[in-house]
Amino acid sequence: MWILRLVGMVILTILTSFYFFPFEFTFLPGANTKMVMAGVGLILLIVQLARQGQSLINKDIFNLAIMAGVVSLIGFFSVIWNDTHDYTYATYIISMLVWLSGAYVVIQSIKKFHGGISVELICNYLIVVCVAQCLIAFAMTQYPPLKDFVDSFLGSTGFMGKLKDRMYGIGASLDVAGSRFSVILMMIVYFLTKNAKTEKSRYIGLYMIAFVIIAVIGSMISRTTSIGAICALAYLIYISRIYTLRFDSNMAYLYSWFVGIMFVMLLLMIYGYNTNTAFRENLRFGFEGFFSLVEEGKWDVHSNEILKNMYVFPDNLKTWIIGDGYFDNPNGIEPYYIGPTWHGFYQNTDVGYLRFIYYFGVAGLIAFSLFMIKTGKVCMNRFTSYRSLFFVILLLNFIVWFKVSTDIFLVFALFLCLDKDDEQIAEQRSLENNVIS
Repeated sequence: MWILRLVGMVILTILTSFYFFPFEFTFLPGANTKMVMAGVGLILLIVQLARQGQSLINKDIFNLAIMAGVVSLIGFFSVIWNDTHDYTYATYIISMLVWLSGAYVVIQSIKKFHGGISVELICNYLIVVCVAQCLIAFAMTQYPPLKDFVDSFLGSTGFMGKLKDRMYGIGASLDVAGSRFSVILMMIVYFLTKNAKTEKSRYIGLYMIAFVIIAVIGSMISRTTSIGAICALAYLIYISRIYTLRFDSNMAYLYSWFVGIMFVMLLLMIYGYNTNTAFRENLRFGFEGFFSLVEEGKWDVHSNEILKNMYVFPDNLKTWIIGDGYFDNPNGIEPYYIGPTWHGFYQNTDVGYLRFIYYFGVAGLIAFSLFMIKTGKVCMNRFTSYRSLFFVILLLNFIVWFKVSTDIFLVFALFLCLDKDDEQIAEQRSLENNVIS
C-alpha cells in the first residue's frame, strides 16, 4: 500500500506544480495549466455548494474581491483615460478569482488524499515542488534527451516556457520563478526554527538540503532567488538570536546541520565547477557577484547595473497620479503607440513599483498594496500560530517589488482556500500524536 500512497503523493506534487508553476502544453496552446485547473475548481465549488444546500460566500474572499475590483477599476480608468489597450491589471479581479479557483483544486485534492490538511502540509508540498523544479532544471542541462522530452510538451517561451540561454524548469523560469523560490526559502527557515524544538527536529536535515538546493540552483534559474535567500538567512539569524551568542541546544543542533550541509554542498560545487562546463557557466551566472568579488575585488553584477538604470521616474503629474496605461511594452502591440521605442519593458524599467506607477499611478499602486496587505492580514488572523510566517511572506513581496513586478497572491490563495477548522483539527491530531509517542 505504501507504493500506492507514494504514487498518490507524486500525483499531488505534479498537480501542485501545475498550479504554482503554470505552463502551456504544445498540444493545447492558449490555455495554461492554471486556467484548466481554475475551470475544474469552479465546477467542484458549485457541486460542493449544491450538496451543502448553501450559496454563502466567504466574507474574507468577498472583501478581497471588492478590493481587487477597485484595483481593476483604477487600471481600467487609466487605460480609458490614456486611450491604450493594455488591460493587464484592469482585469486583476479575474486573475485573482482564477488563482483562487485553481488553489481550491489543490487544497481539496490534498485534503481528500490525506484525510485532512494543514498549513504545514501545504508548505511541504510547495517545498517539494520547488526542489523538484530545481533538480529537473539542473538535469536538463546535463542530459539533453531530458531537455528534448520536456521541450516536446512545454509550450511558449518566457517565465512559463522555454528559454534559449537560461536554465528553466517546467513552467519555472526568470524572475517569476525567483520570487516564488524566495517565498519557499522563507517557509523552510520558518519550519526549521519551529520544528527544532519538537519531535519533528528529525526533519531538519531534509529542510536544510531543500534550502540549499533551491538557493543554489534557484539562483542559476533566476538571481531573484538570491534576494529570498538573503532575507531568509536574515530571518533565521533574527529568530534564532545567534547574534546574542546565547541560543539553546536546539538552535545549536540546527546550525550544526546547516554548517555540515553547506560544507558538503560547497565541495560538490567546487567539483562540478572544475569538471562540468555547463555547471560552471550557470554557477557563474547565478553567483556573479561573488565571483566578481573574489576575482576583481569588488561586487559587480551585470543585472544590478541594469537595474540601477531602470530607476526612471515619471516626469509629469498625470503619470504620477493615474499612470500612462502601459504595463507591457507597447512596441509592436499597441496599434496607436507612436512614442519612443523600448527594447525592454515600458520606459525600459522592470522595477515593480515603477511599472505599477507607469501603469495606473500612485492611486493604483496604493490600492494594489492595500489589497496585498489585506490578503496577508486575512491569513495572519485566520491562522494565528503562523502569523509570523505570513508576515515575512508579505514583507518579501514588497521587497521583491524593488526589483521586479511580480505579486505572490497565488501563495496566499492556497491558504485562503483552507478552513480554520481544518488547521485546528490538524493541530489537535499533532498534539494527540505527541502524547501517544
